[in-house]
Amino acid sequence: MSDSADHIAARRRLRRRVAFWRIAAILALCAAIGAAGWRFAPERDHVARVEILGVIFDDPVRDDLLREIAEDENARALLVRIDSPGGSVAGSEALFAALRDVAEAKPVVAVMGEVAASGGYIAALAADHVVARGGTITGSIGVVAEYPNVEELLGMIGVEVSRVASAPLKAEPSPFRAPTEEAIAAQRLLIEDSYDWFVALVAERRGMDAARARALGDGRVYTGRQAVENGLIDEIGGEEAAMRWLRAERGVPDDLPLRDRRPEDGPAELLDLAFGAQAAALLARFDAHWAQRPHLRAILR
Repeated sequence: MSDSADHIAARRRLRRRVAFWRIAAILALCAAIGAAGWRFAPERDHVARVEILGVIFDDPVRDDLLREIAEDENARALLVRIDSPGGSVAGSEALFAALRDVAEAKPVVAVMGEVAASGGYIAALAADHVVARGGTITGSIGVVAEYPNVEELLGMIGVEVSRVASAPLKAEPSPFRAPTEEAIAAQRLLIEDSYDWFVALVAERRGMDAARARALGDGRVYTGRQAVENGLIDEIGGEEAAMRWLRAERGVPDDLPLRDRRPEDGPAELLDLAFGAQAAALLARFDAHWAQRPHLRAILR
């Protein structure tokens, strides 16, 4: 009787295990199909929302997303949330250009978060209207290049760096020696060129003369309240203020929802969502479990 009872108990445990994996696989597949169906359902009009977070570098995937939004007829406007201390000049320039591509097709409003300075402020300049909190840190209009000089430290530990260069200014200034006057002058020309571009952008986008833009662009940061007073931004507030402006000034309907747009919303990622790795793994595990126990087929029928 004991062997028979153990056999029955074992069969019940096996039945429960197989049933669990069968149900899990079915649920995973249903969830994937449901998600795909929701995502591929007919689009409705919306206000697209994109986040620009952290240090700004050149990012073709991000810029492609913005250009997709520019061409999306269902995206009636773009709200850009910016929380960035800045970044590279080239990356900020590329982001500005991509946002202006959107602005050529539909309204763009920028909402600053904790900080939107330097390259973050360049991104905001691309918008038609800029909103910030009173305590947001913005501005920092300027360009900087810094480099260490470890020549004395290397001398203290007995390290000497040899150098062969095609010309005196190649790879200068170097951290391994004090910079020459020529190296500093060349670096200054580079910085001034980028700075002139930045200041001209401020003057153009904020409707002020070059002298005023240069006076404000001495590298300092401003609070949101100060930025409103000096004309660097338009309004104190958050997303609610941005949406009010879109409705009042650009005729965006009141009932449009905000929809977050991210690079992973592309077709390849949608296919992965519909037939994702998790569902496939569950199905494979169930098949393997079943294939290794052919005797269970008779038991569970």
